Amino acid sequence: MVEVQASHIHELLREVCDPEIPVLSIMDMGVVRKVEKIDNRWRITITPTYSGCPAMDVMAIDIKEKLENEGYPCDVILSLSPAWNTDWITEQGRKSLLDYGIVPPMDTDLDKSAILGGERVVPCPRCKSTDTKMISQFGSTACKALFQCESCLEPFDYFKCLK
Repeated sequence: MVEVQASHIHELLREVCDPEIPVLSIMDMGVVRKVEKIDNRWRITITPTYSGCPAMDVMAIDIKEKLENEGYPCDVILSLSPAWNTDWITEQGRKSLLDYGIVPPMDTDLDKSAILGGERVVPCPRCKSTDTKMISQFGSTACKALFQCESCLEPFDYFKCLK
């Protein structure tokens, strides 16, 4: 029997979507921190995007279901340290967010300015205008803020920078 490599498990995990942002895999989101085989079971360690993230239970169930349906018994471990931050989102993840209509996180200084009502720096994902305004510090989920474009009038989510 051929030994399964962790890279194969990573590929399977790329097929598990973030339940709140279905165009984003949990790998691209950066919540999968470790994949290891212990005895005959795989151990997948995940870190929540924030400590109260309700999607983590669903992610754990989805991971377990995906791997076990493929014949790989596993345990999903939740780790709070180190804390997840938006730097862990892959470039592909950032592109997927933008293509989906969610502006990916910017650097910390721009993020603070945008969230605290400073200069208009969050570009509209549809028309690319930076003539946007924040409607609410909380969008469709707590990790996003709701903005509206003043040019095309479309509302959109901005994924807040967490560091």
